[in-house]
Amino acid sequence: MESPSISKMLQIENLTKYFKNTKAVDHISLNVRKGDVYGFLGPNGAGKTTSIRMIMGIIKPDFGSIKLNGKDVNTIERKTLGYLPEDRGLYQKQNLNEILNYFALLKGLEKKEAYSRSSHWLERFNLADQKMRKVEELSKGNQQKIQFILALLHDPQFIILDEPFTGLDPVNQILLKDIIKEKQNEGKTIIFSTHQMDQVEKLCNNLCLINKGKLILEGSLGDIRSSHSNNAIEAKFYGNLDVSRLKSFFSDFYLEKNKVSGILIKDKNDFLEWMISQVNIESFKIEIPSLEQIFISKVNK
Repeated sequence: MESPSISKMLQIENLTKYFKNTKAVDHISLNVRKGDVYGFLGPNGAGKTTSIRMIMGIIKPDFGSIKLNGKDVNTIERKTLGYLPEDRGLYQKQNLNEILNYFALLKGLEKKEAYSRSSHWLERFNLADQKMRKVEELSKGNQQKIQFILALLHDPQFIILDEPFTGLDPVNQILLKDIIKEKQNEGKTIIFSTHQMDQVEKLCNNLCLINKGKLILEGSLGDIRSSHSNNAIEAKFYGNLDVSRLKSFFSDFYLEKNKVSGILIKDKNDFLEWMISQVNIESFKIEIPSLEQIFISKVNK
């Protein structure tokens, strides 16, 4: 039987980072299991990128520890890691073939294997006929594909994808999702950071939400949605509602003709009593909220 410590690919304890007087990451602790696709979420400036750079060993924390497979992140072989950064770091004057083979060799692949894997991924992304083109000649979407290939080329066990769908059309987003699922089925562990909540709901088993450097939500997607269902409502009605007063009941809501839905920040009975005093209610039901609704609610609080 696999021990709990071995089943955890990533263990973070009290991770903290200051930049001058700003606490960018504030005592974050979390665990990511092997084979998981883990959503790492937060608004702009929440501390996601800083946390990712510490996990990758690019910058060091001021306090706390980061372990991969039970070992300090700064002592492990970098070849076991794959990283797609939010900001592209490609050599614009080099052609695709040169870049892929160069990075494959840096990751320890033999020349023949580097060429074979590069060819495979170029074929997979319909870029084989463009392998002699310079990066600067490619669209943003195709540059993003190359960045994604570089994260996977050496077959890493632990992969961090920071906004992987940037610049991709719907067809290529589907291809990326298929590859992420394939890698999960192979037993790879993936940290997935994005602002696209619908993609998180489709791909992630577990997730965390950080805001202003603090961990404010963590758990499985199903448990998180279920635990917030008591506050998510949908009401159909006849009449006119006072929209300015309506705003005081919700962290975020959607109003369309005779229907209002959203996550309440006040007691639902108080809201229902107010509704009854304003309009005739046709129906009122508790809903399981979307991840986007929960995200907005938590960040606004």
